[in-house]
Amino acid sequence: MCRKNGVEDLVIYQQSYRLMIEIHKLTLFFPKIEHYGGIADQLRRSSKSITANIVEGFGKQHFFQNEFKRMLIYSIGSCDETLLWIKTSYDLGYIKEETKEYYLREYQILVKKISAFTKNLKQT
Repeated sequence: MCRKNGVEDLVIYQQSYRLMIEIHKLTLFFPKIEHYGGIADQLRRSSKSITANIVEGFGKQHFFQNEFKRMLIYSIGSCDETLLWIKTSYDLGYIKEETKEYYLREYQILVKKISAFTKNLKQT
């Protein structure tokens, strides 16, 4: 059960979760060779890591404010990794250019939102 004013209320969570689900569905159509340990697997893992780090950091913030910031920075790193796998997926012909451009734009927006959110956290 989620707390009132929980992580699900955060725009960065909502956007990262939506993208995570979209990426998971997208990679289901990648070649089978890419599903376990390949690009589809890496793309799913990095997109899930973004959301997971936001959730984990949020849960720890009541005890360690700096831990939340650290986890948000990890989320930004996972966004960058996701961008790499999106570009690679395009270069290997697994996704169309429009799909690549959509996700590059969406993850760049997410990075900006996470960065702004991180800067606005109280210093401890």
